[in-house]
Amino acid sequence: MRAIFHWNLGSRTIELGRRTLVMGVVNVTPDSFSDGGLYLDAEKAVTHAQQLLDEGATLIDVGGESTRPGAGVAATGEPQVAARAGTKEPNPSVSEEEERKRVLPVIRDLKRRRPDAIISIDTYKAAVARAAFEAGAEIVNDVSGFRWDPKMAKTLAELKIGAILMHTRGHPEEWRSLPPIGDPVLVVKRDLRQWAESAALAGVKRDHLALDPGFGFGKRFEENYPLLARFSELQHMGYPLVAGTSRKSFIGRALARDGKDAPIEQRLYGTLAAEVTLILKGAHIIRTHDVQSAAEAARLADAVVASGG
Repeated sequence: MRAIFHWNLGSRTIELGRRTLVMGVVNVTPDSFSDGGLYLDAEKAVTHAQQLLDEGATLIDVGGESTRPGAGVAATGEPQVAARAGTKEPNPSVSEEEERKRVLPVIRDLKRRRPDAIISIDTYKAAVARAAFEAGAEIVNDVSGFRWDPKMAKTLAELKIGAILMHTRGHPEEWRSLPPIGDPVLVVKRDLRQWAESAALAGVKRDHLALDPGFGFGKRFEENYPLLARFSELQHMGYPLVAGTSRKSFIGRALARDGKDAPIEQRLYGTLAAEVTLILKGAHIIRTHDVQSAAEAARLADAVVASGG
């Protein structure tokens, strides 16, 4: 049985658990792994966001910096240079200024066109989170678990905004060299519990917080499948659960043919299988690129959940 929560976003409270909410992804980036460059233009990004809302998204997650494997990140917003995986080519992170230039026009314009839209900003930088809040965002989705910018937790507490605390191991430029995680479910539960407690000490209220186990973020291919299989164990932590498996590499590996992973454009059906699994095991919000397909699959999965499945 999926727990019912009332998620406090500051400006409003939304109910989670009676039905699955779909969060549509809008990447305002040139280099995201799935749709990089498609919506770098603000007008195209807003148009795409409106389409996702029409297709069934309840939330729109706007991001201005890719955190794909190998990407450089900088906690303070100063450009950090990492080597692209397998090359000596520099891979600079995105500065606070550049990230704001990418996402703020999209958030403002989307809010103007769709005042009721619930917008999330996908960022690990506190200054970008604050600017996005002022532009109309009601949720901060931080892939670092509030750890890459030491000001983030305090900023969230001050803004009284909704927040998604996601599990990540290390930094993207380190992921390919990280040692095995051991039991991924135990590690994710332990870390998320500790990081949520740290956020609480910084002043983030419990009813403002949702947790995400971070599929693919610092986990090897094979370490994601136990997270899917035992996702229901995360319900014991007592927070709303967000999950994003859309088009990720471990799905491509599971769908491999002739020794080659399925390319991104051929991962839809595998993504839907993962998303339905997550809903049946307690996910409250599904973050996805393919909103219409996910929303339709969620309706059937919700009927199963409501019937005691």
